[in-house]
Amino acid sequence: MDTKLHLHETHPQIVKRLKRADGHLRGVIDMIEAGRPCLDIAQQLHAVEKAIAQAKKTLIQDHLDHCLEAVVGPMTRERRQSIDEFREIAKYL
Repeated sequence: MDTKLHLHETHPQIVKRLKRADGHLRGVIDMIEAGRPCLDIAQQLHAVEKAIAQAKKTLIQDHLDHCLEAVVGPMTRERRQSIDEFREIAKYL
């Protein structure tokens, strides 16, 4: 496992989003234990899922924009098209 420090500009935003999702998840657990209605619980679970999915999407896009670019290096416009298409399709992960 690579242990060198690996930080990007978006990491603080991702951490903030994940901490918010963590708080929501803890709230969902409390809601279940308190016997809250399933609809309320499902809505909160949906919010947790969306927050985590957005954090993942941001992390992947940031990685593609910075790490992949550094490895691949300068390319012609034609060769870059494949990387750009990969970056675009990764938005749907």
